[in-house]
Amino acid sequence: MTKRNLELLRNNMQQLPEAVKEEALNILNCEEAILQVIKSIVGMKITSKRIRIHGDYHLGQVLYRGNEFMIIDFEGEPLRSLSERRLKRSPLRDVASMIRSFHYAPYSTLSKSSVFTQKDIEKLTPWANLWYFYISGVFLSSYVEKVKNADFMPEKGTEIENLLRIFLLDKAIYELGYELGNRPDWVSVPLKGITSLLQVNEK
Repeated sequence: MTKRNLELLRNNMQQLPEAVKEEALNILNCEEAILQVIKSIVGMKITSKRIRIHGDYHLGQVLYRGNEFMIIDFEGEPLRSLSERRLKRSPLRDVASMIRSFHYAPYSTLSKSSVFTQKDIEKLTPWANLWYFYISGVFLSSYVEKVKNADFMPEKGTEIENLLRIFLLDKAIYELGYELGNRPDWVSVPLKGITSLLQVNEK
């Protein structure tokens, strides 16, 4: 999937908005580094069980009913095959999916709203980053605290970090293929996500 979506990006470079072409090219130049992050799961010792997960967990699947939350649509990611969706997986995949949704929330608003000028977007981007990192941190720490003794959670914090990095990058690459095929104007969001994750991996 990673190779296929990066090839799709390569084949669509001429159709991309000028504002994102440089970032897209940088990601294509980092293809080997991206593959190494994804492949690192092969040699990783994983101390947790796999379970049935949501498979397409994001803000659009969570409804607030005034006094409770309801999670909907458990059919999994629409672009994956049914046999793949039925596999048991680490629930950290759902956590990564929700964190990616937190990334979409401010950036899609800034880039798709006619209310904001380019100058506004430049001023608001640092605040969008701050909101994204803060909300993601609260969500992740709350989740880990709530399920810390469950057998589907890794024993070590470093293992959680490593798995999350892989799942976040995998999800962003999936989003890249989805946006290129369905909403090309939104492709800047997964591109920013991939760039950010690669920078974290370098540190």
